[in-house]
Amino acid sequence: MAPTAQDRTGTTDLINRQAALGEQETGPREVLERYRQASINQSADEMRRIYAIHAVHEFPFAYPGVPSRLEGRDKIVNWIAAGWKANPLKYERYRTLAIHDTKETIIVEQEAIGTSASTGEFTLPNIVVLTVHNGQITRLRDYVNIPAAAAALGHDI
Repeated sequence: MAPTAQDRTGTTDLINRQAALGEQETGPREVLERYRQASINQSADEMRRIYAIHAVHEFPFAYPGVPSRLEGRDKIVNWIAAGWKANPLKYERYRTLAIHDTKETIIVEQEAIGTSASTGEFTLPNIVVLTVHNGQITRLRDYVNIPAAAAALGHDI
């Protein structure tokens, strides 16, 4: 589905206003922080604001039963929100172990730290490759540590 004229105009207007005010476009590090905060808050509204309408979210090492690719903001955000309701995991903070970036893409080695209703405290290592355009996620590749995720959920692989 192509963006509507209103979507394109809104984005263009925002960029023009930022340029007129001497502001820089929101880069991948800022979007990463917004993504992390939306995850901690478990806020579908916040998540919806940071994904581009035609975004792609991929799980190259998907856990059985987890899709390896989600296309489109609505599908991505609905899937994430359903996961928050179904899973006993609550992210509390992130620890960045390494970050490498270019203008639109960053690669982040990180740990999500939180509590699980099933198993208690957990640390979930993963690598994220995040691409941003016009201040929104256009592609996110989430290389989650499957054994660590299963352990946090109290599941065997």
